[in-house]
Amino acid sequence: MFKSNDKNNSKFKTAQVETIIGSNTVLEGNIRFEGGLHIDGKLNGNVSAAADSDSILILSEQGEIKGDVNVPNVLINGVVTGDVNASQRAELANNAKVNGNVYYALLEMAMGAAINGNMVHTKDSDKRLLEHQAQERKNRVENSGERKIEMPKKSAISK
Repeated sequence: MFKSNDKNNSKFKTAQVETIIGSNTVLEGNIRFEGGLHIDGKLNGNVSAAADSDSILILSEQGEIKGDVNVPNVLINGVVTGDVNASQRAELANNAKVNGNVYYALLEMAMGAAINGNMVHTKDSDKRLLEHQAQERKNRVENSGERKIEMPKKSAISK
């Protein structure tokens, strides 16, 4: 669906699907992938791929994700309970149901698709700011004990 013969849309060509999660499969935990990932089953966890890649997540009509999705390209025809962040392109087919916010650069939405949350158009600068803010929050949580120790050292040096 992302492939096109139109030369103007050639930048939206994505990776081939290399990994398939079958309809009788339930996965618990996060997935980080490169290339193409097709989910027919259920995933209880987050899905991510490098934002600067041409990776694609395809969630079929039978597929379900309970967690956040953070991928460059996504095609949803199943149910996502969590936020969807598509740094390049998001396509919601007619059976797509997203219970969360959708962050996108380009969005295609078919009649019948539903989003129970906010739709937020992001630019590259907005995306970088969101990533930076998320990293800062993560660093504060991970380093909260270290910062208390470092502060007295800095004040002792400046005297």
